[in-house]
Amino acid sequence: MADFLGAALSFPTVLFSFLLVVVVGYWLLVLTGVFDLGEDLDVHGVPGGILAGLGFGGLPSAIVFSLLVGVAWFVSLAGSALLDGFGFGAGARIAVSLAVLLAALLCAWLVTRLVAVPLSRLFPAGSEASRHAFVGRLCVIRTGQVTGDFGQAEVTAADGSSAVVQVRQHRAEPLRAGSSALIYDYDPDGEFFWVMPAGTAFDPDPSPHVPI
Repeated sequence: MADFLGAALSFPTVLFSFLLVVVVGYWLLVLTGVFDLGEDLDVHGVPGGILAGLGFGGLPSAIVFSLLVGVAWFVSLAGSALLDGFGFGAGARIAVSLAVLLAALLCAWLVTRLVAVPLSRLFPAGSEASRHAFVGRLCVIRTGQVTGDFGQAEVTAADGSSAVVQVRQHRAEPLRAGSSALIYDYDPDGEFFWVMPAGTAFDPDPSPHVPI
């Protein structure tokens, strides 16, 4: 047990060990109903667009991120345990550990890519449909501003559940934290919503909002 903990907390495995704790905690919350698997991980702080750019757009970000972390952790743990038997010096150990880190990242991408192809067939449209359900709804901006490249907002679904989603806007009118916006479109490639100022017809408090 001590050898296992030592390997898990040594470089580079320790980088993925902390992420693995986050992943395990997330799935425990999913099992208890606190989080919804249909939501992207960007709801909880991880941009789903990054994962989509790596070629994993067909799966919920939670599953992709969990696979990446799990495979990377296992490969780095196995590599670290193997290195312990060679008795490398300090300088050589650092160089080899960096090589193990790169190998773990590469293996994680390859394995997840292979698994994502057949697994994505289990999610043909459900996730997409749940995202499009937000189109036409009001949201509340949660970041200091919303631009064409950055922004988050909280939106409430028809069943009363809420989620923090990635949002963008074309126009230059300021959308600040606390202001209301209207979701009018969804970008499946970037996995974000296009929003526009809701205006006085929708915003119950038309006075300028300032971040708290």
